[in-house]
Amino acid sequence: MKIKNLTDEQIIKRVQKGKTEDFGEIVKRYSNKVFSIGMRFFYNTDDSADFSQEVFFKAFSNINSYREIAPFRFWLVKLAYNLALNIKKSKKEEFSSIEEKDFLDRNLSPHESHIANELRETLLEEINKLPERYKVSLDMYFFWGLKYSEISEITGLPVNTIKSDVFRAKNILRSRLKNTLSEECYEL
Repeated sequence: MKIKNLTDEQIIKRVQKGKTEDFGEIVKRYSNKVFSIGMRFFYNTDDSADFSQEVFFKAFSNINSYREIAPFRFWLVKLAYNLALNIKKSKKEEFSSIEEKDFLDRNLSPHESHIANELRETLLEEINKLPERYKVSLDMYFFWGLKYSEISEITGLPVNTIKSDVFRAKNILRSRLKNTLSEECYEL
């Protein structure tokens, strides 16, 4: 059977048994996802590429700790998430989950582009004022497109706590953006 036809879990079992070259298939499957997580935290390709290499190195080094309690992809994303948080805490960088490309449309006039960028900056300022846990839950839910159960698996927080954090974050943002142009342009 070709390695491409195997499940992640089957590949991991093979790697755990000594077929370390099979880990390359895992890297192929998840390099874009891990790089994307890096971009959400570090905002540039160089840091995100370094982050990706570190994630895969840690995953490979700790492959024997994977026990199939959850799908491998959750284990890998949780490892990436925790590593990103640790790096971020050590660097004390501002959180910026909303990328410029999320806001700007190539069909906008220069004036509309300027307004969209101003709205993005206002929203980022308010998101950065949120408690860290709210920022992370909001980012994973809205910008990574993860389900509450997936966020729970990654963060270790109960699903209802995640739902509550997203709800509270939205309410805080709605309150802070009340009577601003941002409130008119984006439904929270």
